Amino acid sequence: MLAFFILGFLVVLGALTVLAAAVGSAAWWVLLGLIGVLLVVGVVDVVQTRHSILRNYPVIGHLRFLLEKIRPELQQYFIERNVDGRPFPRDTRTIVYERAKGIAGEKAFGTELDVNAVGYEYLVHSAAPADEPAQPHYVRVGGPDCTKPYDMALLNVSAMSFGSLSANAIRALNAGAALGGFAHDTGEGGLSKYHLERGGDLIWELGSGYFGARLPDGGFDAAQFADKASHHAVKCVSLKLSQGAKPGIGGVLPGPKVTPEIAEARAVPVGETVTSPSRHTAFSTPRELVRFIAHMRELAGGKPAGFKLCVGTRVDVLAVVKAMVDEGTTPDFIVVDGSEGGTGAAPLEYEDHMGTPLTEGLILVHNALVGAGLRDRVRIGASGKVATGTDIVKRLIQGADYTNSARAMMMATGCIQSQRCHTNQCPVGVATQDPKRARALVVDDKLHRVHRYQRATVMEATRMTASLGASCPAELHPRMLRRRITPTDTRSYAELYEWLRPGQLLAEPPMGWVDDWERADPDRF
Repeated sequence: MLAFFILGFLVVLGALTVLAAAVGSAAWWVLLGLIGVLLVVGVVDVVQTRHSILRNYPVIGHLRFLLEKIRPELQQYFIERNVDGRPFPRDTRTIVYERAKGIAGEKAFGTELDVNAVGYEYLVHSAAPADEPAQPHYVRVGGPDCTKPYDMALLNVSAMSFGSLSANAIRALNAGAALGGFAHDTGEGGLSKYHLERGGDLIWELGSGYFGARLPDGGFDAAQFADKASHHAVKCVSLKLSQGAKPGIGGVLPGPKVTPEIAEARAVPVGETVTSPSRHTAFSTPRELVRFIAHMRELAGGKPAGFKLCVGTRVDVLAVVKAMVDEGTTPDFIVVDGSEGGTGAAPLEYEDHMGTPLTEGLILVHNALVGAGLRDRVRIGASGKVATGTDIVKRLIQGADYTNSARAMMMATGCIQSQRCHTNQCPVGVATQDPKRARALVVDDKLHRVHRYQRATVMEATRMTASLGASCPAELHPRMLRRRITPTDTRSYAELYEWLRPGQLLAEPPMGWVDDWERADPDRF
């Protein structure tokens, strides 16, 4: 382990310096004193619990904090030179880190954004702001077919599996969720023992590999699913159709990474390569999908059941909506994952060019449900680079009822975005299965950071909602969000996008929707 290598190196260097001092000049004793100070610093770094980077990289890890102090100046240097053709965005990382650490987020000298740039978006405050509510808003998830509805927070932990994250990271996220009263999505890697240790509310996600409820041939095991979904910590069950970072493809977990713990969580053989298919085997049509969600809800004892997708074509979405109308049943929730969402490793072309961005996907799903008269039965979640209160408010305006965050929650546990998730060499113990690296993440410290980040972000979203003149999210409206479309013209979202009326698709589809509505087939994707 690098930490003990550094300490050992200092000890050896100190011993050599003692020998040199014994036969040389007094200057060697000065060097020995410096080495002694570094050794003491190194020991303190290894045993302290606040900074994961120092636990893995004693002494040399302090260079990172030195660079942090001069980062604003370095950032301006790179902005002026337009690194790799793309200016740096607003520093969302600073907001997340400061909120996680409980630091006030005020900043001097005003905005650093170009408010005259085409594409700039802003919220329109009211001359008569509403009073802020005493308690944060929760969303009741559960349609007429659900017997055990769940109250969802405005911001929750998005899908991240044990396997992609370390056991300590899962523990910290779940414990933070338990402390703050928000939900923790397990990701498609199975319902592991680490998800169940700290008592946080869970959304159990099932992907095309059916990990955790998987037959030996890779099919869906209904009995195993029902048994695990009955656990009191599981509040909702979710089916993953696709994810924003790599929609349309599955994943491969190489055999060497399938440890006994991973195999236990995913119900797969130890040491054997596991493949997640690009599509599900339990259903093949929109109608069968809707029936399968209803079956999941039944197996889960009436708990809310839904699905997650990165939106593809409007025809596919409308086909699922038609199936809901025909079958007379709906999912309790749909999570829309934007193509800007991330993952530990995905093909670059998929990350940059495949799937619908979150704004368009949200508005499409919202409109489709409204137009079919189903919006009051289905809650919509939004995920994909949600990190700040502004992000939450924008997504609520665009059609969501609540949001999920992955990247920002990782940052709250100590992730420094080193982008080494796929190498198993995460320097702070978040995205690794190396126990020596994972020990750097101290759960009892990071759980409070997760809690503080979520609480502060929801509070900011609540305050911004009140500034818009809305006393609750239900009063938010597309008129409140505007975008600059030319250097001299701005439009509200009410003007930029078409918003359907309840039941409009069933009565008389608007001209722009007629063709897709007619092509949508509930018996064929």
